[in-house]
Amino acid sequence: MGELVHLALRVGYLGDAFHGSQIQPDVITVQGELQRVLRSLGWWKDDEHTMILGSRTDAGVNVRRNGGLLTLERDLYEKIGDRKLVRAMADRLPDHLAVLDATEVPAGWNPRLADHRVYRYRMEGMEGWWADDVDRFQRHLDLFVGTHDVRNFARMEEGKNPIRTVVSAAPWTVGGRIVGFEIVGHSFLWNQVRRIAMAVHQLEIGRLTCEQVHDALHHPDLPVDFGVAPAEWLVLWDVVWESLPATAGPERTMTWQAPPTRAEGAERTMRRRWGAAASAEIEALLHHEWSALGRLHWS
Repeated sequence: MGELVHLALRVGYLGDAFHGSQIQPDVITVQGELQRVLRSLGWWKDDEHTMILGSRTDAGVNVRRNGGLLTLERDLYEKIGDRKLVRAMADRLPDHLAVLDATEVPAGWNPRLADHRVYRYRMEGMEGWWADDVDRFQRHLDLFVGTHDVRNFARMEEGKNPIRTVVSAAPWTVGGRIVGFEIVGHSFLWNQVRRIAMAVHQLEIGRLTCEQVHDALHHPDLPVDFGVAPAEWLVLWDVVWESLPATAGPERTMTWQAPPTRAEGAERTMRRRWGAAASAEIEALLHHEWSALGRLHWS
C-alpha cells in the first residue's frame, strides 16, 4: 500500500432513504453507500482505506451538511483531484445523497472534533403545535442554553460524558411564522435535540412548566422522561470545522404552508396530507442548499 491522502469529505442526505449514517450489515446506510460507490470506481479497498463520519444520525434525520474523514491512495488522488472525485461519486449516487466537496487535511485530523454543530427542528410537524409568541418561545429555548448534565434529555450510552454545552438556541422562522428552532452546540448526545424539541413542544402547549424542565436539567440524578420528538422533522443543518473552507451565501428562500389547525376543521387525514407536503418542502430546501454548497468550478 502506498502513501495515503486524508480528505475531509462533506455530504448531505435525506434521512428517510437510509437506516442511519453509520455502516450496518444488511441495510442501506450513508456510509455504506459512499463506500459502495468508491469501491465501484476502483478507488476503495476495505482492508486499506477508512471512512469516519463526523456526526452520527438516526434513520429519518435529514442532513444539510455533515462531514467525515476519507483516506485514499495519494497517487490516485493526485491524478483525479477533488473536482473529479466529487463528480464521479455524484454520477453514481442517488439524488438523495449529495457529495458536496473534498478537502485535504493533515494526518490525525479527527472529524468528530468539530468546532460546533447546528441543528434545526421543524416543530410544526408535531401534533398540536402552536406558537404565536416569539418572546415566550425564546424563554423556553433559553432554558437549555449553557452547560448542563443532560442525562434527562438524551439516550445515554456507556462511557459517554453527560455534560454538554448548548451555545445558542433561537426560533426558526419562515415568513415571520415560527416553524421551529435552531440550536448550536459543540456536540450533542444521542436523541438530545429530539428530546429538547419534545420538551419545548410540551412547554408551548402547557403540558410542562419551566420549573419542571429546570429541575430535570439541574437534578439529573432524579430521572424523568418527557419523550422524544419524531426524527423526520430534524435537520442536521451544519457541522463546522474552522480548518475547512466556509461556503458563504444567502440561505435559500422558501415559502412554506402553515399546518391546518383545529379551528379550520383539521383532522387526522388533513394532518397526514399536510405532513407529506411539509416533508417535500424540507426535501426541496435541502436540494436547493446542496446546489449552492456543492458548487464546483468549471474545468
